This record gives sequence, C-alpha cells and structure tokens, in this order.
Amino acid sequence: MSSSLTTTDHDRNAAGLTYIYPVLSRRAGGVSIGINFNINNACNWRCIYCQVPDLTLGAAPDMDFALLEKELRFFIEDVLSGDFFDRFNVDSPLRQIKDIAISGNGEPTSLRHFDQAVRLIGSIAKEMGIFPGAKFVLITNGSLMHHSSVQRGLRILNEFGGEVWFKLDSATDAGRKLINNAGLSIDKTAENLHISAQLCSTKIQTCLIDYRGTGLSEEEKNAYIEFLSRYKNITGLKSIMLYGLARPSLQQEAVDLKPLPAQVSNDFSESLKALGFDVSVNV
Repeated sequence: MSSSLTTTDHDRNAAGLTYIYPVLSRRAGGVSIGINFNINNACNWRCIYCQVPDLTLGAAPDMDFALLEKELRFFIEDVLSGDFFDRFNVDSPLRQIKDIAISGNGEPTSLRHFDQAVRLIGSIAKEMGIFPGAKFVLITNGSLMHHSSVQRGLRILNEFGGEVWFKLDSATDAGRKLINNAGLSIDKTAENLHISAQLCSTKIQTCLIDYRGTGLSEEEKNAYIEFLSRYKNITGLKSIMLYGLARPSLQQEAVDLKPLPAQVSNDFSESLKALGFDVSVNV
C-alpha cells in the first residue's frame, strides 16, 4: 500500500496494518511511527476537535502482543531497508524516523497491561537501532495516571528516554467539560500531572480552538496561566506545546470550530514563556 504522507492526513490505515501507522508529524518534523492501541475507536473522553471517526465511549481492547511485535518489526525494517520513503513520497529532508508515538484512536493508557506494551515497543526499537536516536512518546489525556499499570509503563518509558505529552486544553471545569467532555477536576488534573512528571519527562500539549466565535476568553487564558503559575516548579515538567486545528474534526461540533488567529496563539505563548516555560506553537 502506498500514498503520500502529509501533515494534514493521519490515516490509521495508511500502511495496511492493525496497530502501526506512519505519520508525517508537523510537531516532530519528520516521520513518526504511530502505534494505535485503541483500534476500536474508543476513548474515555470526547474532545470536540477529535478526528477519530465513529468515536465511542470506552477503553482499548486487549492487545494482540504477537501481532504488535510482528507489525512493528516489519514496519521498522521497511523504513530502514525498504522503499517506504519512495512509496509514500516523503521529501528528502523528512526521511528520518523522528519518534515512535503511542497515540491512536482513543486514550492509550486505558489498555490492560499497558506497561507490557510499552516494554515491548521500547525493546524492539532499541534492538533495531531506532532508540536512542529517535524519541519515544506517549500522547495521553492524563486521566488514568493513578493506575498502577500506567505508572509502571511511565517508568519503563523513562528507561528508554521517553516523554509524556499530557493534554491540558483548559484549566477550568467548564472548559474541560465543553472541549473534552470530561469531568476530571482541575485538582485531579494537577495530581495526575505531578505523577506523570515525577515518573517521566512530561510536556503539556494544548489544542487552541475557536468554538462558536468565543476565541480564547480572558477567563480561560487567566485560569490556564494561574494553573501553570502554581505548578511551574514540578520536576520533570519542562515545556508546553500549543497547537491548532490541522485536520477537520469528525465530531458533531465540527461546524462550530475554527482555528484561532495566529497572533492570539503567539501572544498566549509569550505569556507562558514569561512563567519560565519553553513554549512551541504550531498553528
């Protein structure tokens, strides 16, 4: 199977595999090997900007570890020794594996035996020479950090020099309910952020959107800044990634969503840098 990889198309079926999919990542600046634990399109949140089709409420199904290993080895070998870059029309400057990212069509930490999956992926990538040159990333909404298997997984991720991208789209209860359809309190979010950062290097990732013309309100902006002011000295919390809508939402709110103006995102970034964070902006 072949096509052209673009930053605006993260088709989970691009490689014709169950768990593995290639992504041309605008944030990573090259090819990312995506690993989709949630092949059932199930998540414990429903973010209004989510690009997952037929998203349902639930957890990741049990993992076929033998299939995951087979697919990951096959895919890495195809990239390293096959004609993958030619088949997918990847431009020369981007012909490198920048990371392996546990992400996909739902919350990956909902996988039973999550830690076992992290160990398997890390071991294969190290054996085949992908690590330590490439990053090992977990993209998560951070809601399940209290689970022991998740904490074990983060310790393993840290052993491989990995990092957590922890979702924080809003620091208000109303904002998280609106944007993420999540009832997690800001205090519980802070607890989970502490857990993540203590166990593995952690970056905050925030999607900035304009919903029904409200933009980035002063209430939301001030609450976010106040939250980070309280927790800016957490060990292991080193940076913030702000990003906007790159692909159309497949949720019912899609018609009411549009990107924030770049200047709004950039001004917000400067406010966060003033707190001492490294901040990147991808709009």
